[in-house]
Amino acid sequence: MTTTADTTAPGPAGAPGATPSAAPGVDPGLAPAAETDRLPRDPRTGDPIPPRAQPGYYPDWHALDQQAFWDAATRDVVRDRVDHVPPIRFFRVPGELAFARAVFDRLLPQDDRDPEHRISIVNYVDEILYERRIPGYRFVHMPPDQEVYRLGFQGIEAIARHLYQRGFVELDSLAQDHVLKTLHDTNPPAGQEIWQQLSVRHFWLLLLDHAIEAYYAHPYAWDEIGFGGPAYPRGYMRLLRGEPEPWESAERRYAWDPPPASLSGGFTPIGGENPLDEQLHGKVPTPGQQGTH
Repeated sequence: MTTTADTTAPGPAGAPGATPSAAPGVDPGLAPAAETDRLPRDPRTGDPIPPRAQPGYYPDWHALDQQAFWDAATRDVVRDRVDHVPPIRFFRVPGELAFARAVFDRLLPQDDRDPEHRISIVNYVDEILYERRIPGYRFVHMPPDQEVYRLGFQGIEAIARHLYQRGFVELDSLAQDHVLKTLHDTNPPAGQEIWQQLSVRHFWLLLLDHAIEAYYAHPYAWDEIGFGGPAYPRGYMRLLRGEPEPWESAERRYAWDPPPASLSGGFTPIGGENPLDEQLHGKVPTPGQQGTH
């Protein structure tokens, strides 16, 4: 898998991607997190679970092994996602690419993957923004997505400097999580002039939608969740009772605890409101394994 290097120059002080005044990863008032603190833990021993080529419950499954059953057009589309990472064309403002990577590294962390099998989420999000792709609608009170990103990044930077007196890219992963959680909670403590121009909730959902779209369109993510890939032209034969197809892999679960340097072990509904609360009769999902690493 190829990647695109961040060749943009640092921005001015106070701007997203500004040159750090201290070592990257330093959270003032807290000790810098060790690299292993970003890894999930074995709950029995407390030891970090090392990065692997294929995390998840399907270690022997590779969707690309099924490509002989796909037609040529389908095979070319899927192979292209692995062999050709889109170039950076939207995040070209100095420091913007590094800032975008820092944000998406916390929205959907991949520390449990080895470097060769990490999915270049930012490159695919960049492609969506550069090509001005939308899902067919836009909220009337929201600017175009390209403007939303640039305003939203300024808002994130304002929150980081308000809470930690440092730029967002300078903070360690746990502090970055706390900054982003204020957006999840729809209660940012700074940058109010930004949030008067766009909905905090809709900005947060846009970031998540783009992260999920970029990640789960990739065959490496299919392997992680045991997805069989395109069914065309072979199709599926077992349509009842959730039974696996003969060619699908069996799930092999393993126990893990969230990384210490993250907030991924907890659950709170966006903005404190749970639209499923009535259906769940007031119950919320059990904390622990609904987070991502």
